[in-house]
Amino acid sequence: MNVHGKGTANSHASAPGTTSEERDKATGRLVSKPFRIGRNYIKFLIGGGNAPDRLGMRLLIDGAAVRSATGHDATAMRQEIWDLREFDGRDAVLEISDQHNAGWGHIGVDRIVFTDDDGVARPVEDAPDFGTMALAVLGEADGRAVAVIAGAAGAESLFQSIAAAKDSNEVEKPLGVRISGGLAVPFRLEPGAERKITFVIEWHFPRVQYSAVRMPGWDTIQDLGKLKRYYAKRFADAPAVADHIARNFQRLSADTHLWRDTWYDSTLPHWLLDRTLLNIYTLATATCHRFDNGRYWFWEGLYCCQGTCTHVWAYAQGIGRLFPEIERDLRERVDYGIGFVENTGAILQRAETEASALIAVDGHAGTILRTLREHQMSPDAAFLKRVWPKVKKAVEWLVTQDGDEDGVISGAQLHTLDQPWFGHISWISSLYAAALKAGAVMAREMNDDASAARWEKIAGMASQRISEDLWDKKQFFIQKAPPDKLNELGAGYGCHIDQVYGQSWAWQVGLPRVLPEDQTRKALESLWKYNFTPDVGPFREGSPIPGGRWYAMPGEGGLVMCTFPDPEHSRPAGDGFHAFYFNDCMSGFEYQVAAHMIWEGGDLLERGLAIARMIHDRYHATRRNPWNEVECGDHYGRALASYGVFTAVCGFESDGPKQHLGFAPRLTPEDFKAPFTSAEGWGTFSQKITGGTMEAKVAVKHGKVPLKTLALATKATQVSANLAGKPIPATVTTTDGRAIISLDVIIESGQELVLSLS
Repeated sequence: MNVHGKGTANSHASAPGTTSEERDKATGRLVSKPFRIGRNYIKFLIGGGNAPDRLGMRLLIDGAAVRSATGHDATAMRQEIWDLREFDGRDAVLEISDQHNAGWGHIGVDRIVFTDDDGVARPVEDAPDFGTMALAVLGEADGRAVAVIAGAAGAESLFQSIAAAKDSNEVEKPLGVRISGGLAVPFRLEPGAERKITFVIEWHFPRVQYSAVRMPGWDTIQDLGKLKRYYAKRFADAPAVADHIARNFQRLSADTHLWRDTWYDSTLPHWLLDRTLLNIYTLATATCHRFDNGRYWFWEGLYCCQGTCTHVWAYAQGIGRLFPEIERDLRERVDYGIGFVENTGAILQRAETEASALIAVDGHAGTILRTLREHQMSPDAAFLKRVWPKVKKAVEWLVTQDGDEDGVISGAQLHTLDQPWFGHISWISSLYAAALKAGAVMAREMNDDASAARWEKIAGMASQRISEDLWDKKQFFIQKAPPDKLNELGAGYGCHIDQVYGQSWAWQVGLPRVLPEDQTRKALESLWKYNFTPDVGPFREGSPIPGGRWYAMPGEGGLVMCTFPDPEHSRPAGDGFHAFYFNDCMSGFEYQVAAHMIWEGGDLLERGLAIARMIHDRYHATRRNPWNEVECGDHYGRALASYGVFTAVCGFESDGPKQHLGFAPRLTPEDFKAPFTSAEGWGTFSQKITGGTMEAKVAVKHGKVPLKTLALATKATQVSANLAGKPIPATVTTTDGRAIISLDVIIESGQELVLSLS
């Protein structure tokens, strides 16, 4: 940008985001196009006169100058840096003034750059992006590896250098010189022969690049400036990683292949195995972090919505089943640690990263339910004993939200849809009831029978109140807002995707029913009838609500968040910005409904599978990245609800402290095989039913599985058992078509327990 003002020289600037400008030659001012501040700093060069009121550059926000710089009575330019962190997200303009005719009556500005680099000189190893990378080749004792560094000329030069190299060599280049490196293993391959070469790419970047992230809340992480990535504790640099892989490659490779082979050695459809497991990849993305103090810290999605929030991550089932130690750490260190309010028992929805100490009621209840799951996926009761005093306080906080303890929460209820709803809401109160029942289970294990009895009583009232007061026209459950809140946003008389979410969670942790079976099944049938569509395009065209995000495009199907089939109530309750959520198809919500339908079985089984398959088709590789289910950010945490579909199909239950497993397959129970994970090991469960006889096998592939009881879906009254080919004592009791086999064994890795039931 150039301007000739009243001074004697030109003003020059180039800045990202200032693609056009207003020129005013009469006043000698040049003003950039408005832009939104999204970086930490502005760097620029400035020289010329030193008249602050008439020469120089200013940053204007709402017409007021918040930063300014002038020359220094010299033509030579110097660098200036403005710290903009306090203005993140604000709209601004840059103004250059050249309004002085006296000595040094000119200004020069150049190289305006928006950046996250603070410009402070520091040792290179302290730079936020400092790190090392390495290439390695394994198992080539009989071969010859050649390493080259070819400069910045690109791939062609690199291959030429490799071809010219005769021996392994060491090359050093100074910092600032771009380099490209390669690793080759020359060999001759005779016709019909084959040879396998294993290359490894390693990286080691110990510092998290905090300044590169512009989401509010990141800077509030405890001890942020001291933290590094967790792997920095184990490895000094990339060559150390390479050395570890080389020394442990056989074990690492064998375990990886063993899990892969175990997972896919199943009678379940391949697409279902893919879709329910793929989202665990989120742990390997920048959505999820582990620091060197051991703490885990998650965004909702990639750099989106901070703080391992209670409400979104309460939908996730995959981590709790596959890496239970991660969830136990989050409960203990964060939910009942950093984010716990001691005097009330409240769990902050985003721990210390929440600016206003908000509590999401659904997330709070979900955390209590997750605590039970984490206890069940533990080898003993040590975890529950440590957190129990705070769990009890957390349950009591929920009860305080139900002022008259009648089982239905009233008042403002903040939740995952980002705007408080008011009144009686089947979604929130069903979660409340499920959390009460989970609390009661944990209370009895902690010998607190008084609390358990009280909470069970309130949960029973919750079931009755929801059933009687929120069941609309024998179709589905609704929200009833109080008269003074009818203009506040809510689902109202809509058919909402999470209306029976509490019962869905109850299935995941083996709780008694939260809501009546007949109404629950009918509500799920209504979701299929009114919310499921094979093509969201026509649905959007007829929706009474404008907007919504296109997680499912025209021609694609899914389960819509909320519909309004009653002509007398054809819109949401009240108004609000977040009403557009009701038009969305968000996979995490869809998975919890799909899993719930599968748990309920019968006609709902096929419908639950259809919903899961519709998501799978939306994320087919020809359309989208199959490993990246999106909702307000890439690699979104709620999508890990997909694993709940898998546990539902298996009818899986686990209780590590009680040394209990259970299976009630929903698909092909006459010939079923699928993987399972438990507190201390994993393997394969299979069963075959012929006539009135069932043969069931528990094969442990890794770790160990202590087992005292095994629940199976059979009416058998007799059992024989053997472990590793040797007979062992076992008895069976049968109630309501469910057999409980009692035994006392530890199944070690490589062993198989075989049961014959009749």
